[in-house]
This record gives sequence, structure tokens and C-alpha cells, in this order.
Amino acid sequence: MTISTIYFKDFETLKRHLIAHKKTLFVSSQTSTVIPFHFIEDYFSKNEFYLAHLSTLPAELELLENNQLKVSGGVTWHEALSFCRSRGRDIMSWPTDETANVLAGLSTSATGERSFGFGSLRNQVSKITYLNFKGEEVQLDSKKRIINHPVFKNFENELLKYQDSFLPYFKMKNGPFPRLEFETDLMIGMEGQLGVIKEAIFDTIPLKETNFLLIPLEKWEKDFSPHLEIFKKVQDFRGQIYSVEFFDSNSLSYVPNNPLAKNKDFVALEVLEDSLPAVIDNLISKLNLSNMDEIFEMPRGKFNEIRTEIPRRINEENSRKGLVKKGTDAQVNEENFEKILRIYQEMARNGVPYGLLGHFGNGHLHFNFLPNKEQVVECERYLKDFYLKVKNLKGSPFAEHGIGILKKGFVVDFLDQSVFRVYKHLKENLDPFDQFFPLGFLNLYKEN
Repeated sequence: MTISTIYFKDFETLKRHLIAHKKTLFVSSQTSTVIPFHFIEDYFSKNEFYLAHLSTLPAELELLENNQLKVSGGVTWHEALSFCRSRGRDIMSWPTDETANVLAGLSTSATGERSFGFGSLRNQVSKITYLNFKGEEVQLDSKKRIINHPVFKNFENELLKYQDSFLPYFKMKNGPFPRLEFETDLMIGMEGQLGVIKEAIFDTIPLKETNFLLIPLEKWEKDFSPHLEIFKKVQDFRGQIYSVEFFDSNSLSYVPNNPLAKNKDFVALEVLEDSLPAVIDNLISKLNLSNMDEIFEMPRGKFNEIRTEIPRRINEENSRKGLVKKGTDAQVNEENFEKILRIYQEMARNGVPYGLLGHFGNGHLHFNFLPNKEQVVECERYLKDFYLKVKNLKGSPFAEHGIGILKKGFVVDFLDQSVFRVYKHLKENLDPFDQFFPLGFLNLYKEN
């Protein structure tokens, strides 16, 4: 087997690569937790395969007259955020790791930060331009229903069955399979399996100052009733609170020089500065907490340093051991949040080191096992059991990081034949040479 690594300096070179129909995994910053880049050769056949970097493409940012942001090429979230904020605008949601590329974030539908206040990333995208297998530029519009797209001509009934299968996940960030409601959904969450995103246009909002309120709590493993109370009460404050994040004492233990209290969990509320007095009066003061005097404010920049450091250190710990990540990315609806917390309590008693963190307000958390090599097989068994329980709760198994290579085996139980028929139709019509990430989840139809 030969894996050839290539870097694109311009779009014309990329287009020539596309029309050669070479089997390719397109990557950017390689921050994905579902693609095992350190072990990538173990997953491919003996045929020639390309690992193609898009981060070297010309990066362009433009704030349009209607205050929408146009992004093209290898732009990171940090660059896009800085660009907007220097012009008095802000992006609504983005993944935790701001070094990731914006267009790759669309491809994986990485909707982490602020989705509590503004919904998923797909809600903020107006238009997408992508390159198809012929190297042609194709524009998709978020206002146009996908059922009217030419690819679904004479296939409308199958698409409707697919959309019916998606209904249990409609209120979630992402379901176990792409939403396919509007044209732009042909690219969002598709993990580059139907084309390469060249450009996207996002809505932005006026820049407003925010601060974080950090609420220390006793460990969730023993008693999560205070955590659950906060979860339920914050749901009525989405206009004043942008994000509700969580990290437990175990996750914080991996942060060097951690400035927060040890052996404590923390819920962090990103609150509009103008709304802070109202949030304190109408939410914080009404919580049944015994340590109200321990709640404190933290500037956004300082909080982001801690929040970003946690998953980074966890990934470094796995890499040091020569292991791929063993963790969850599940979301459940509000009525099932207590049930999934109990499931996490059960997992915490398995004897494998772990940490729990994530986007608390959305009922979307990441339980990360941190095993040694002898514990890897049992962790796989625990995760298989976990995802079956998530299915019974009608939860989404992978709400923001995509499926990639590592999670395909877990997602199959969530898919029915209507999903596989649509997958087959999309690959045959939009990727007839199977050149776009052939190990991706769309090709699961071949096995089912």
C-alpha cells in the first residue's frame, strides 16, 4: 500500500487532482478525533491512496455588505474570529479547538461552543460552494429544500423515508446520519465524501462582551442532583446565556497549573455582560447550592485557555500511550439527560481512568476513557454497550465530531434501510469513482 501526501497551493491544482479521480482523504489541520492520523496506514488497503492537505490553499476572508462572513481556503476558526471581532462582529458557534479549519468544521459539522445559545453550525451557513468529482464549482443554498435538488429527481419518496427516520434527532445538533433538509446539507456533516468545500458564507452577529460565571460543584459521580438542577434551569435563559460548559475534576486534573479548585466539578455559563445582573438575580440566586459564595467570574480569554487545554491534554495522554481515543460524543433530549448521567455513573465504576466534559446545556457530553493498553479491549466493549443504551434513549451517538473511521462500527445500529438507500444513491451520483474518502460512513451501504 502507498499513501501519498500532497499539499495544494492553489485551487487549480486541486481541480486537476479531482478530475484524475484518485482515492483521497482530504484533511486540513488534522485536529479530528475520529481519524487516527498516527495509525492511518493501518486502515487502508494495498491500493494507492492520497492524504491531501487543504490548509495550504489560499486563505480569504471577507465581510460582505450584509455583515455575512465569506470564508475561502485554509482559514482557521481563530483567524475567522479575530477578523470578525476586529470589525465589530462575531461568529455564533465554533468548535473548542480554534486551530481547526473553518471549512473542515463544516464538513464534520463541529458545533461545539455556543450552540446552546445559537443552535448548530449548519443554522448559520447561508451558502456553500464546493468542487465536485469533475472539478466543477457547485453552489448550494441553505434556503432551498434539498428535495428539489437535481440529485433527488425521481428519488423523492426514498428521501422522505430518510427524513422520517431522522425525526427523533431533529432537535439535536447532529443525528447519527446527516440531516438532509436543505441543499447545504449535501456538504455539512458529510465529512468530504461527496466533494470538497471551497467557500462558505456565514451569518454573523454584533460583537457583545461576555463573561464566564464558574459554578464549583461536588463530584458528579457521587451526586449529580446540583448539576441536574442547573441543567434544567438554564434552559429558560438562552437569550442571555450563550454557552453552558462542563468539566469534571478528573478532566481538570490533566491541566498543568490548573487555577481552579481541585477535586471539584465546574459548570461554566457564558453570560452577556449586560445580562449578568439579571442572570444572577433570576437564575444563580435561585439555585439550591450550599456554596453560593464560591461562584466567581472569569474573563472569556482565560476560560478559553482552560477549556481548550483539557481535550488537548487528554489527546496527548492517549498519544503518549500509543492509543487512539476511546470516548463518547452523545447527545440526548432534555427529558433523558438524567438517564444518561446515570449511565455515565455506571461507566465510571468500570475501573478505567476517565474524564467527563462538554456542552452541558445541550445535554451533550464527552466521556473519555484513559486506559492503558491492557484495558483497550474492555473499553471497546463498554462503548458498544453505551451506544446501544443511547439508541434506546433515542439519543444521537455523534453530535459534533463526526464518525470518521473510528466510529463507523458504533453507528450502524442507528441506521435503517432507507438511510442505506440514500447513501448508495448519493455515492453513485455524486461520487461515481468512489474517490472521496472511500472509507467514510456513506459506504456502509455496501456492507448492509
